[in-house]
Amino acid sequence: MGTIASVLQWTCANCNLINPTESTLCLNCKKPRKLGIVNRKELLPDADSSELNDVHRLQQLPKRMWTCVKCSYAYNSMFAEVCDICYSSKSNPVTVTKCGKHVFDYNNENDFLGIRDGDFPHSSLRSTSGFNEIPAIVKVPIATVEQDLDDDYTATSKTMQDKDWTCKKCTLVNRPAMLACAVCGGSKLRSISSIEETTLKKGEFWTCGKCTLKNSLSNNICGACKTSKSITNQGQSQNHLATPSVKVLSRCPSPKSDKTVNSGAVPKRHSTGSLMAKTCNYNTDADKIRSSEKTWHCPACTFENSSASVVCDICSSHRLITKDIACSINVNSDILKHESKLMENLRQIEESEALSKWINIIQYCRENSELFVDDSFPPATKSLYYNPSSNIEANPVVQWLRPHEISCDGGNFPPWAVFRTPLPSDICQGVLGNCWLLSALAVLAEREDLVREVLVTKDMCPQGAYQVRLCKDGKWTTVLVDDLLPCDKKGHLVYSQAKRKQLWVPIIEKAVAKIHGCYEALVSGRAIEGLATLTGAPCESIPLQPSSIPLPSEDDLDRDLIWAQLLSSRLVKFLMGASCGGGNMKVDEDEYQRKGLRPRHAYSVLDVRDIQGNRLLKLRNPWGHYSWQGDWSDDSPLWTDELRDVLMPHGGSEGVFWISFEDVLKYFDCIDICKVRSNWNEVRLLGTLQPLCALSCVLLTVLEPTEAEFTLFQEGQRNSEKSQRSQLDLCVVVFRTRNPAKPEVGRLVEHSKRQVRGFVGCHKMLERDLYLLVCLAFNHWHTGIEDPSLYPQCVLAIHSSKKLLVEQITPPPYLLADAIISLTLTKGQRHEGREGMTAYYLTKGWAGLVVMVENRHENKWIHVKCDCQESYNVVSTRGELKTIDSVPPLQRQVIIVLTQLEGSGGFSIAHRLTHRLANSSGLHDWGPPSATHCPPIDNVHDLHSPRLIT
Repeated sequence: MGTIASVLQWTCANCNLINPTESTLCLNCKKPRKLGIVNRKELLPDADSSELNDVHRLQQLPKRMWTCVKCSYAYNSMFAEVCDICYSSKSNPVTVTKCGKHVFDYNNENDFLGIRDGDFPHSSLRSTSGFNEIPAIVKVPIATVEQDLDDDYTATSKTMQDKDWTCKKCTLVNRPAMLACAVCGGSKLRSISSIEETTLKKGEFWTCGKCTLKNSLSNNICGACKTSKSITNQGQSQNHLATPSVKVLSRCPSPKSDKTVNSGAVPKRHSTGSLMAKTCNYNTDADKIRSSEKTWHCPACTFENSSASVVCDICSSHRLITKDIACSINVNSDILKHESKLMENLRQIEESEALSKWINIIQYCRENSELFVDDSFPPATKSLYYNPSSNIEANPVVQWLRPHEISCDGGNFPPWAVFRTPLPSDICQGVLGNCWLLSALAVLAEREDLVREVLVTKDMCPQGAYQVRLCKDGKWTTVLVDDLLPCDKKGHLVYSQAKRKQLWVPIIEKAVAKIHGCYEALVSGRAIEGLATLTGAPCESIPLQPSSIPLPSEDDLDRDLIWAQLLSSRLVKFLMGASCGGGNMKVDEDEYQRKGLRPRHAYSVLDVRDIQGNRLLKLRNPWGHYSWQGDWSDDSPLWTDELRDVLMPHGGSEGVFWISFEDVLKYFDCIDICKVRSNWNEVRLLGTLQPLCALSCVLLTVLEPTEAEFTLFQEGQRNSEKSQRSQLDLCVVVFRTRNPAKPEVGRLVEHSKRQVRGFVGCHKMLERDLYLLVCLAFNHWHTGIEDPSLYPQCVLAIHSSKKLLVEQITPPPYLLADAIISLTLTKGQRHEGREGMTAYYLTKGWAGLVVMVENRHENKWIHVKCDCQESYNVVSTRGELKTIDSVPPLQRQVIIVLTQLEGSGGFSIAHRLTHRLANSSGLHDWGPPSATHCPPIDNVHDLHSPRLIT
């Protein structure tokens, strides 16, 4: 603060400030001069002359001040109760003398050494209040935020320490014993204490040009020299007029913050964020408003950030960006924002909406004394077959009966019910080949809560109207059906049976038949489809045969890993089904029959046990009979009395059997797992699989570390005859990205298999970051579909343990090329064709072939000829099986993508790659004059355009 240049001065008796003679009031405390030292005799009438001299001597001591432990300001007046800078309360133990730079500890009597009695007589010290304990030994205790937190934590009551505490950094609720947050590592002391860190950090202060004090942005006047902030800013702007500044606003000490970013990419953010922003002119009033707020909402993504963050912690948008700019970004990118929600909440909302519709139907039926008949799925042959006229003679269905009209065992007792206690034994397949659905129902029957979620109408309805909640092709739908069921001439059910006079199995079967068009549409399928339809949960298929595993070697099959997956899935109560003799397995029908198994048949997995060194699985045939006859069958000599008591306490059951894990690996091709979880979130996005261009992609914002499942569904093909079905190849890929305004493909995070299936999926633990989800499909590119209304539809389902933010965005240019190049670089087989050239291949497990070529030459082109004409049952993204391309210097190009055309049939891939160096881009003798690609890539440039090596 500097001393005041004046010859004649007076000392204020109230605050000891030395004031100039011409001032009648103290500059600090505003007390009048009459209370100064000139009137000290009037205040001390009883003191003798020696005592008065001591008083004068004390007042000639260096000026006493105290240091704020919060902001470290060392020039607070001795008698000031709060800090002049941060307004924190005075801390008594620490004071500072300006001239001698001594720190006096009034509370430590042991420090009273080295003071001569002659200098400070005891009588004078006693008669002068406030100066009786002046030490001379210097001790400087350093006050830190950690010490404050420790003091505050010590004062915290024991009951508070025994309670769960919430992390201030990530809001996770932690156990009392945790000293640091389990997710982000945040300090427990900082979270439970009320002390806030007031030390000014970079980007939160302005520096006074006169005295260099760092002042808060909310202060317009320097707290030390009272210089105006506007004057300081003008001086700084005049000193920097010649430099076009790029102002760095950062709290991160990383050297990355000092680099100027010219591209659209945003550097990797830390917890507080960092960004290079061009010439930010701070408005004084706006700064005052912002600094007074504890949080601020990002105009681009609406995330609530801490006031200490200069940029958004999620999307890296600067806090000074205007809402107009943010809105223009959203409009230009055509963003559709969604937030994942708890699955249970979504189910309750949908059920309440469906209930109002059901009540209206029931009310109409009561008023007109009618029973409900579903006109959209009438009791007629068109509800049974694709072509009703061609199946009249072989039709076993003679009549449609309601429950009280159906002939069944037990007579009139017990009464009919939707369900009592669902059991796997309630499922019994009829003449319809829908074992995939009934085996899934048998697994579902082990969880009564899941059966209740499927059946919206849980009690018998006299009007015959029932609602069933199903997930068709990834989209939830509530299906309304009547209770007219197909029966034969004797009044018995033709399809699934109603064991113990329960309706839940035939009602669910009828609802599934309705959403697919007819009962015939339910013939053949895999258990994984049934599990996904009934639960809507993400599903995974574990291959049991080496030929089904996408590995470089077909001999690699980690049996221990598969067994561990089955045990852990059973432990968390995931639902499981097994496919017997399907896929590409070579099946000996006679051997399967001798063993009591049916090939191309779906079984329910009811239990998985590792007991006494034996790996056993409990399976059930949905037929309710025809059981396994090999090792560990009911009559097997391998059973001991102890094992029978544990695994079969009630004896054997028809259609239920135990089988060894080794026999499962021998006779079954895969086991399907349905990951049913509670308290998870989900969001489902509709999209279009448009040919010849990138599909609509999704920007994913992860607010906190989460486990996530991604599933991509395509339109089902059961509503058409098998000869007309044509499924697409599907693949979903997850990349990191940086800038939400211009998302680009970053590092590969995870991907699903590329398969010609109804749906594919993948699983990943995601960190707090931005991600780009890309959905891929290729085998429909050259099928001649021109009407956009005929483009195949898809659904992307995202399940997560924590809430997510998702945005459907317009794909950026060349998204497909960048995505496929990133995939091939990470997962492809590498082949060094020549110096400066590398070819990458994706073959096994990719339902076809992907070829990508990299040219590392600085001034040479590479001509590449790819011949795949000997392949069959595949389709090319180039429209032809032979391609010729000129790859420019320092660029990569996706040469060709071959895709399996029909999922049920086999396919073969044969390719031959020929290449040469060239000094120009033209193909010369390899192609048409001046051509660089043959066939041209004009209509497929998003995928096959050369991309610069980065």
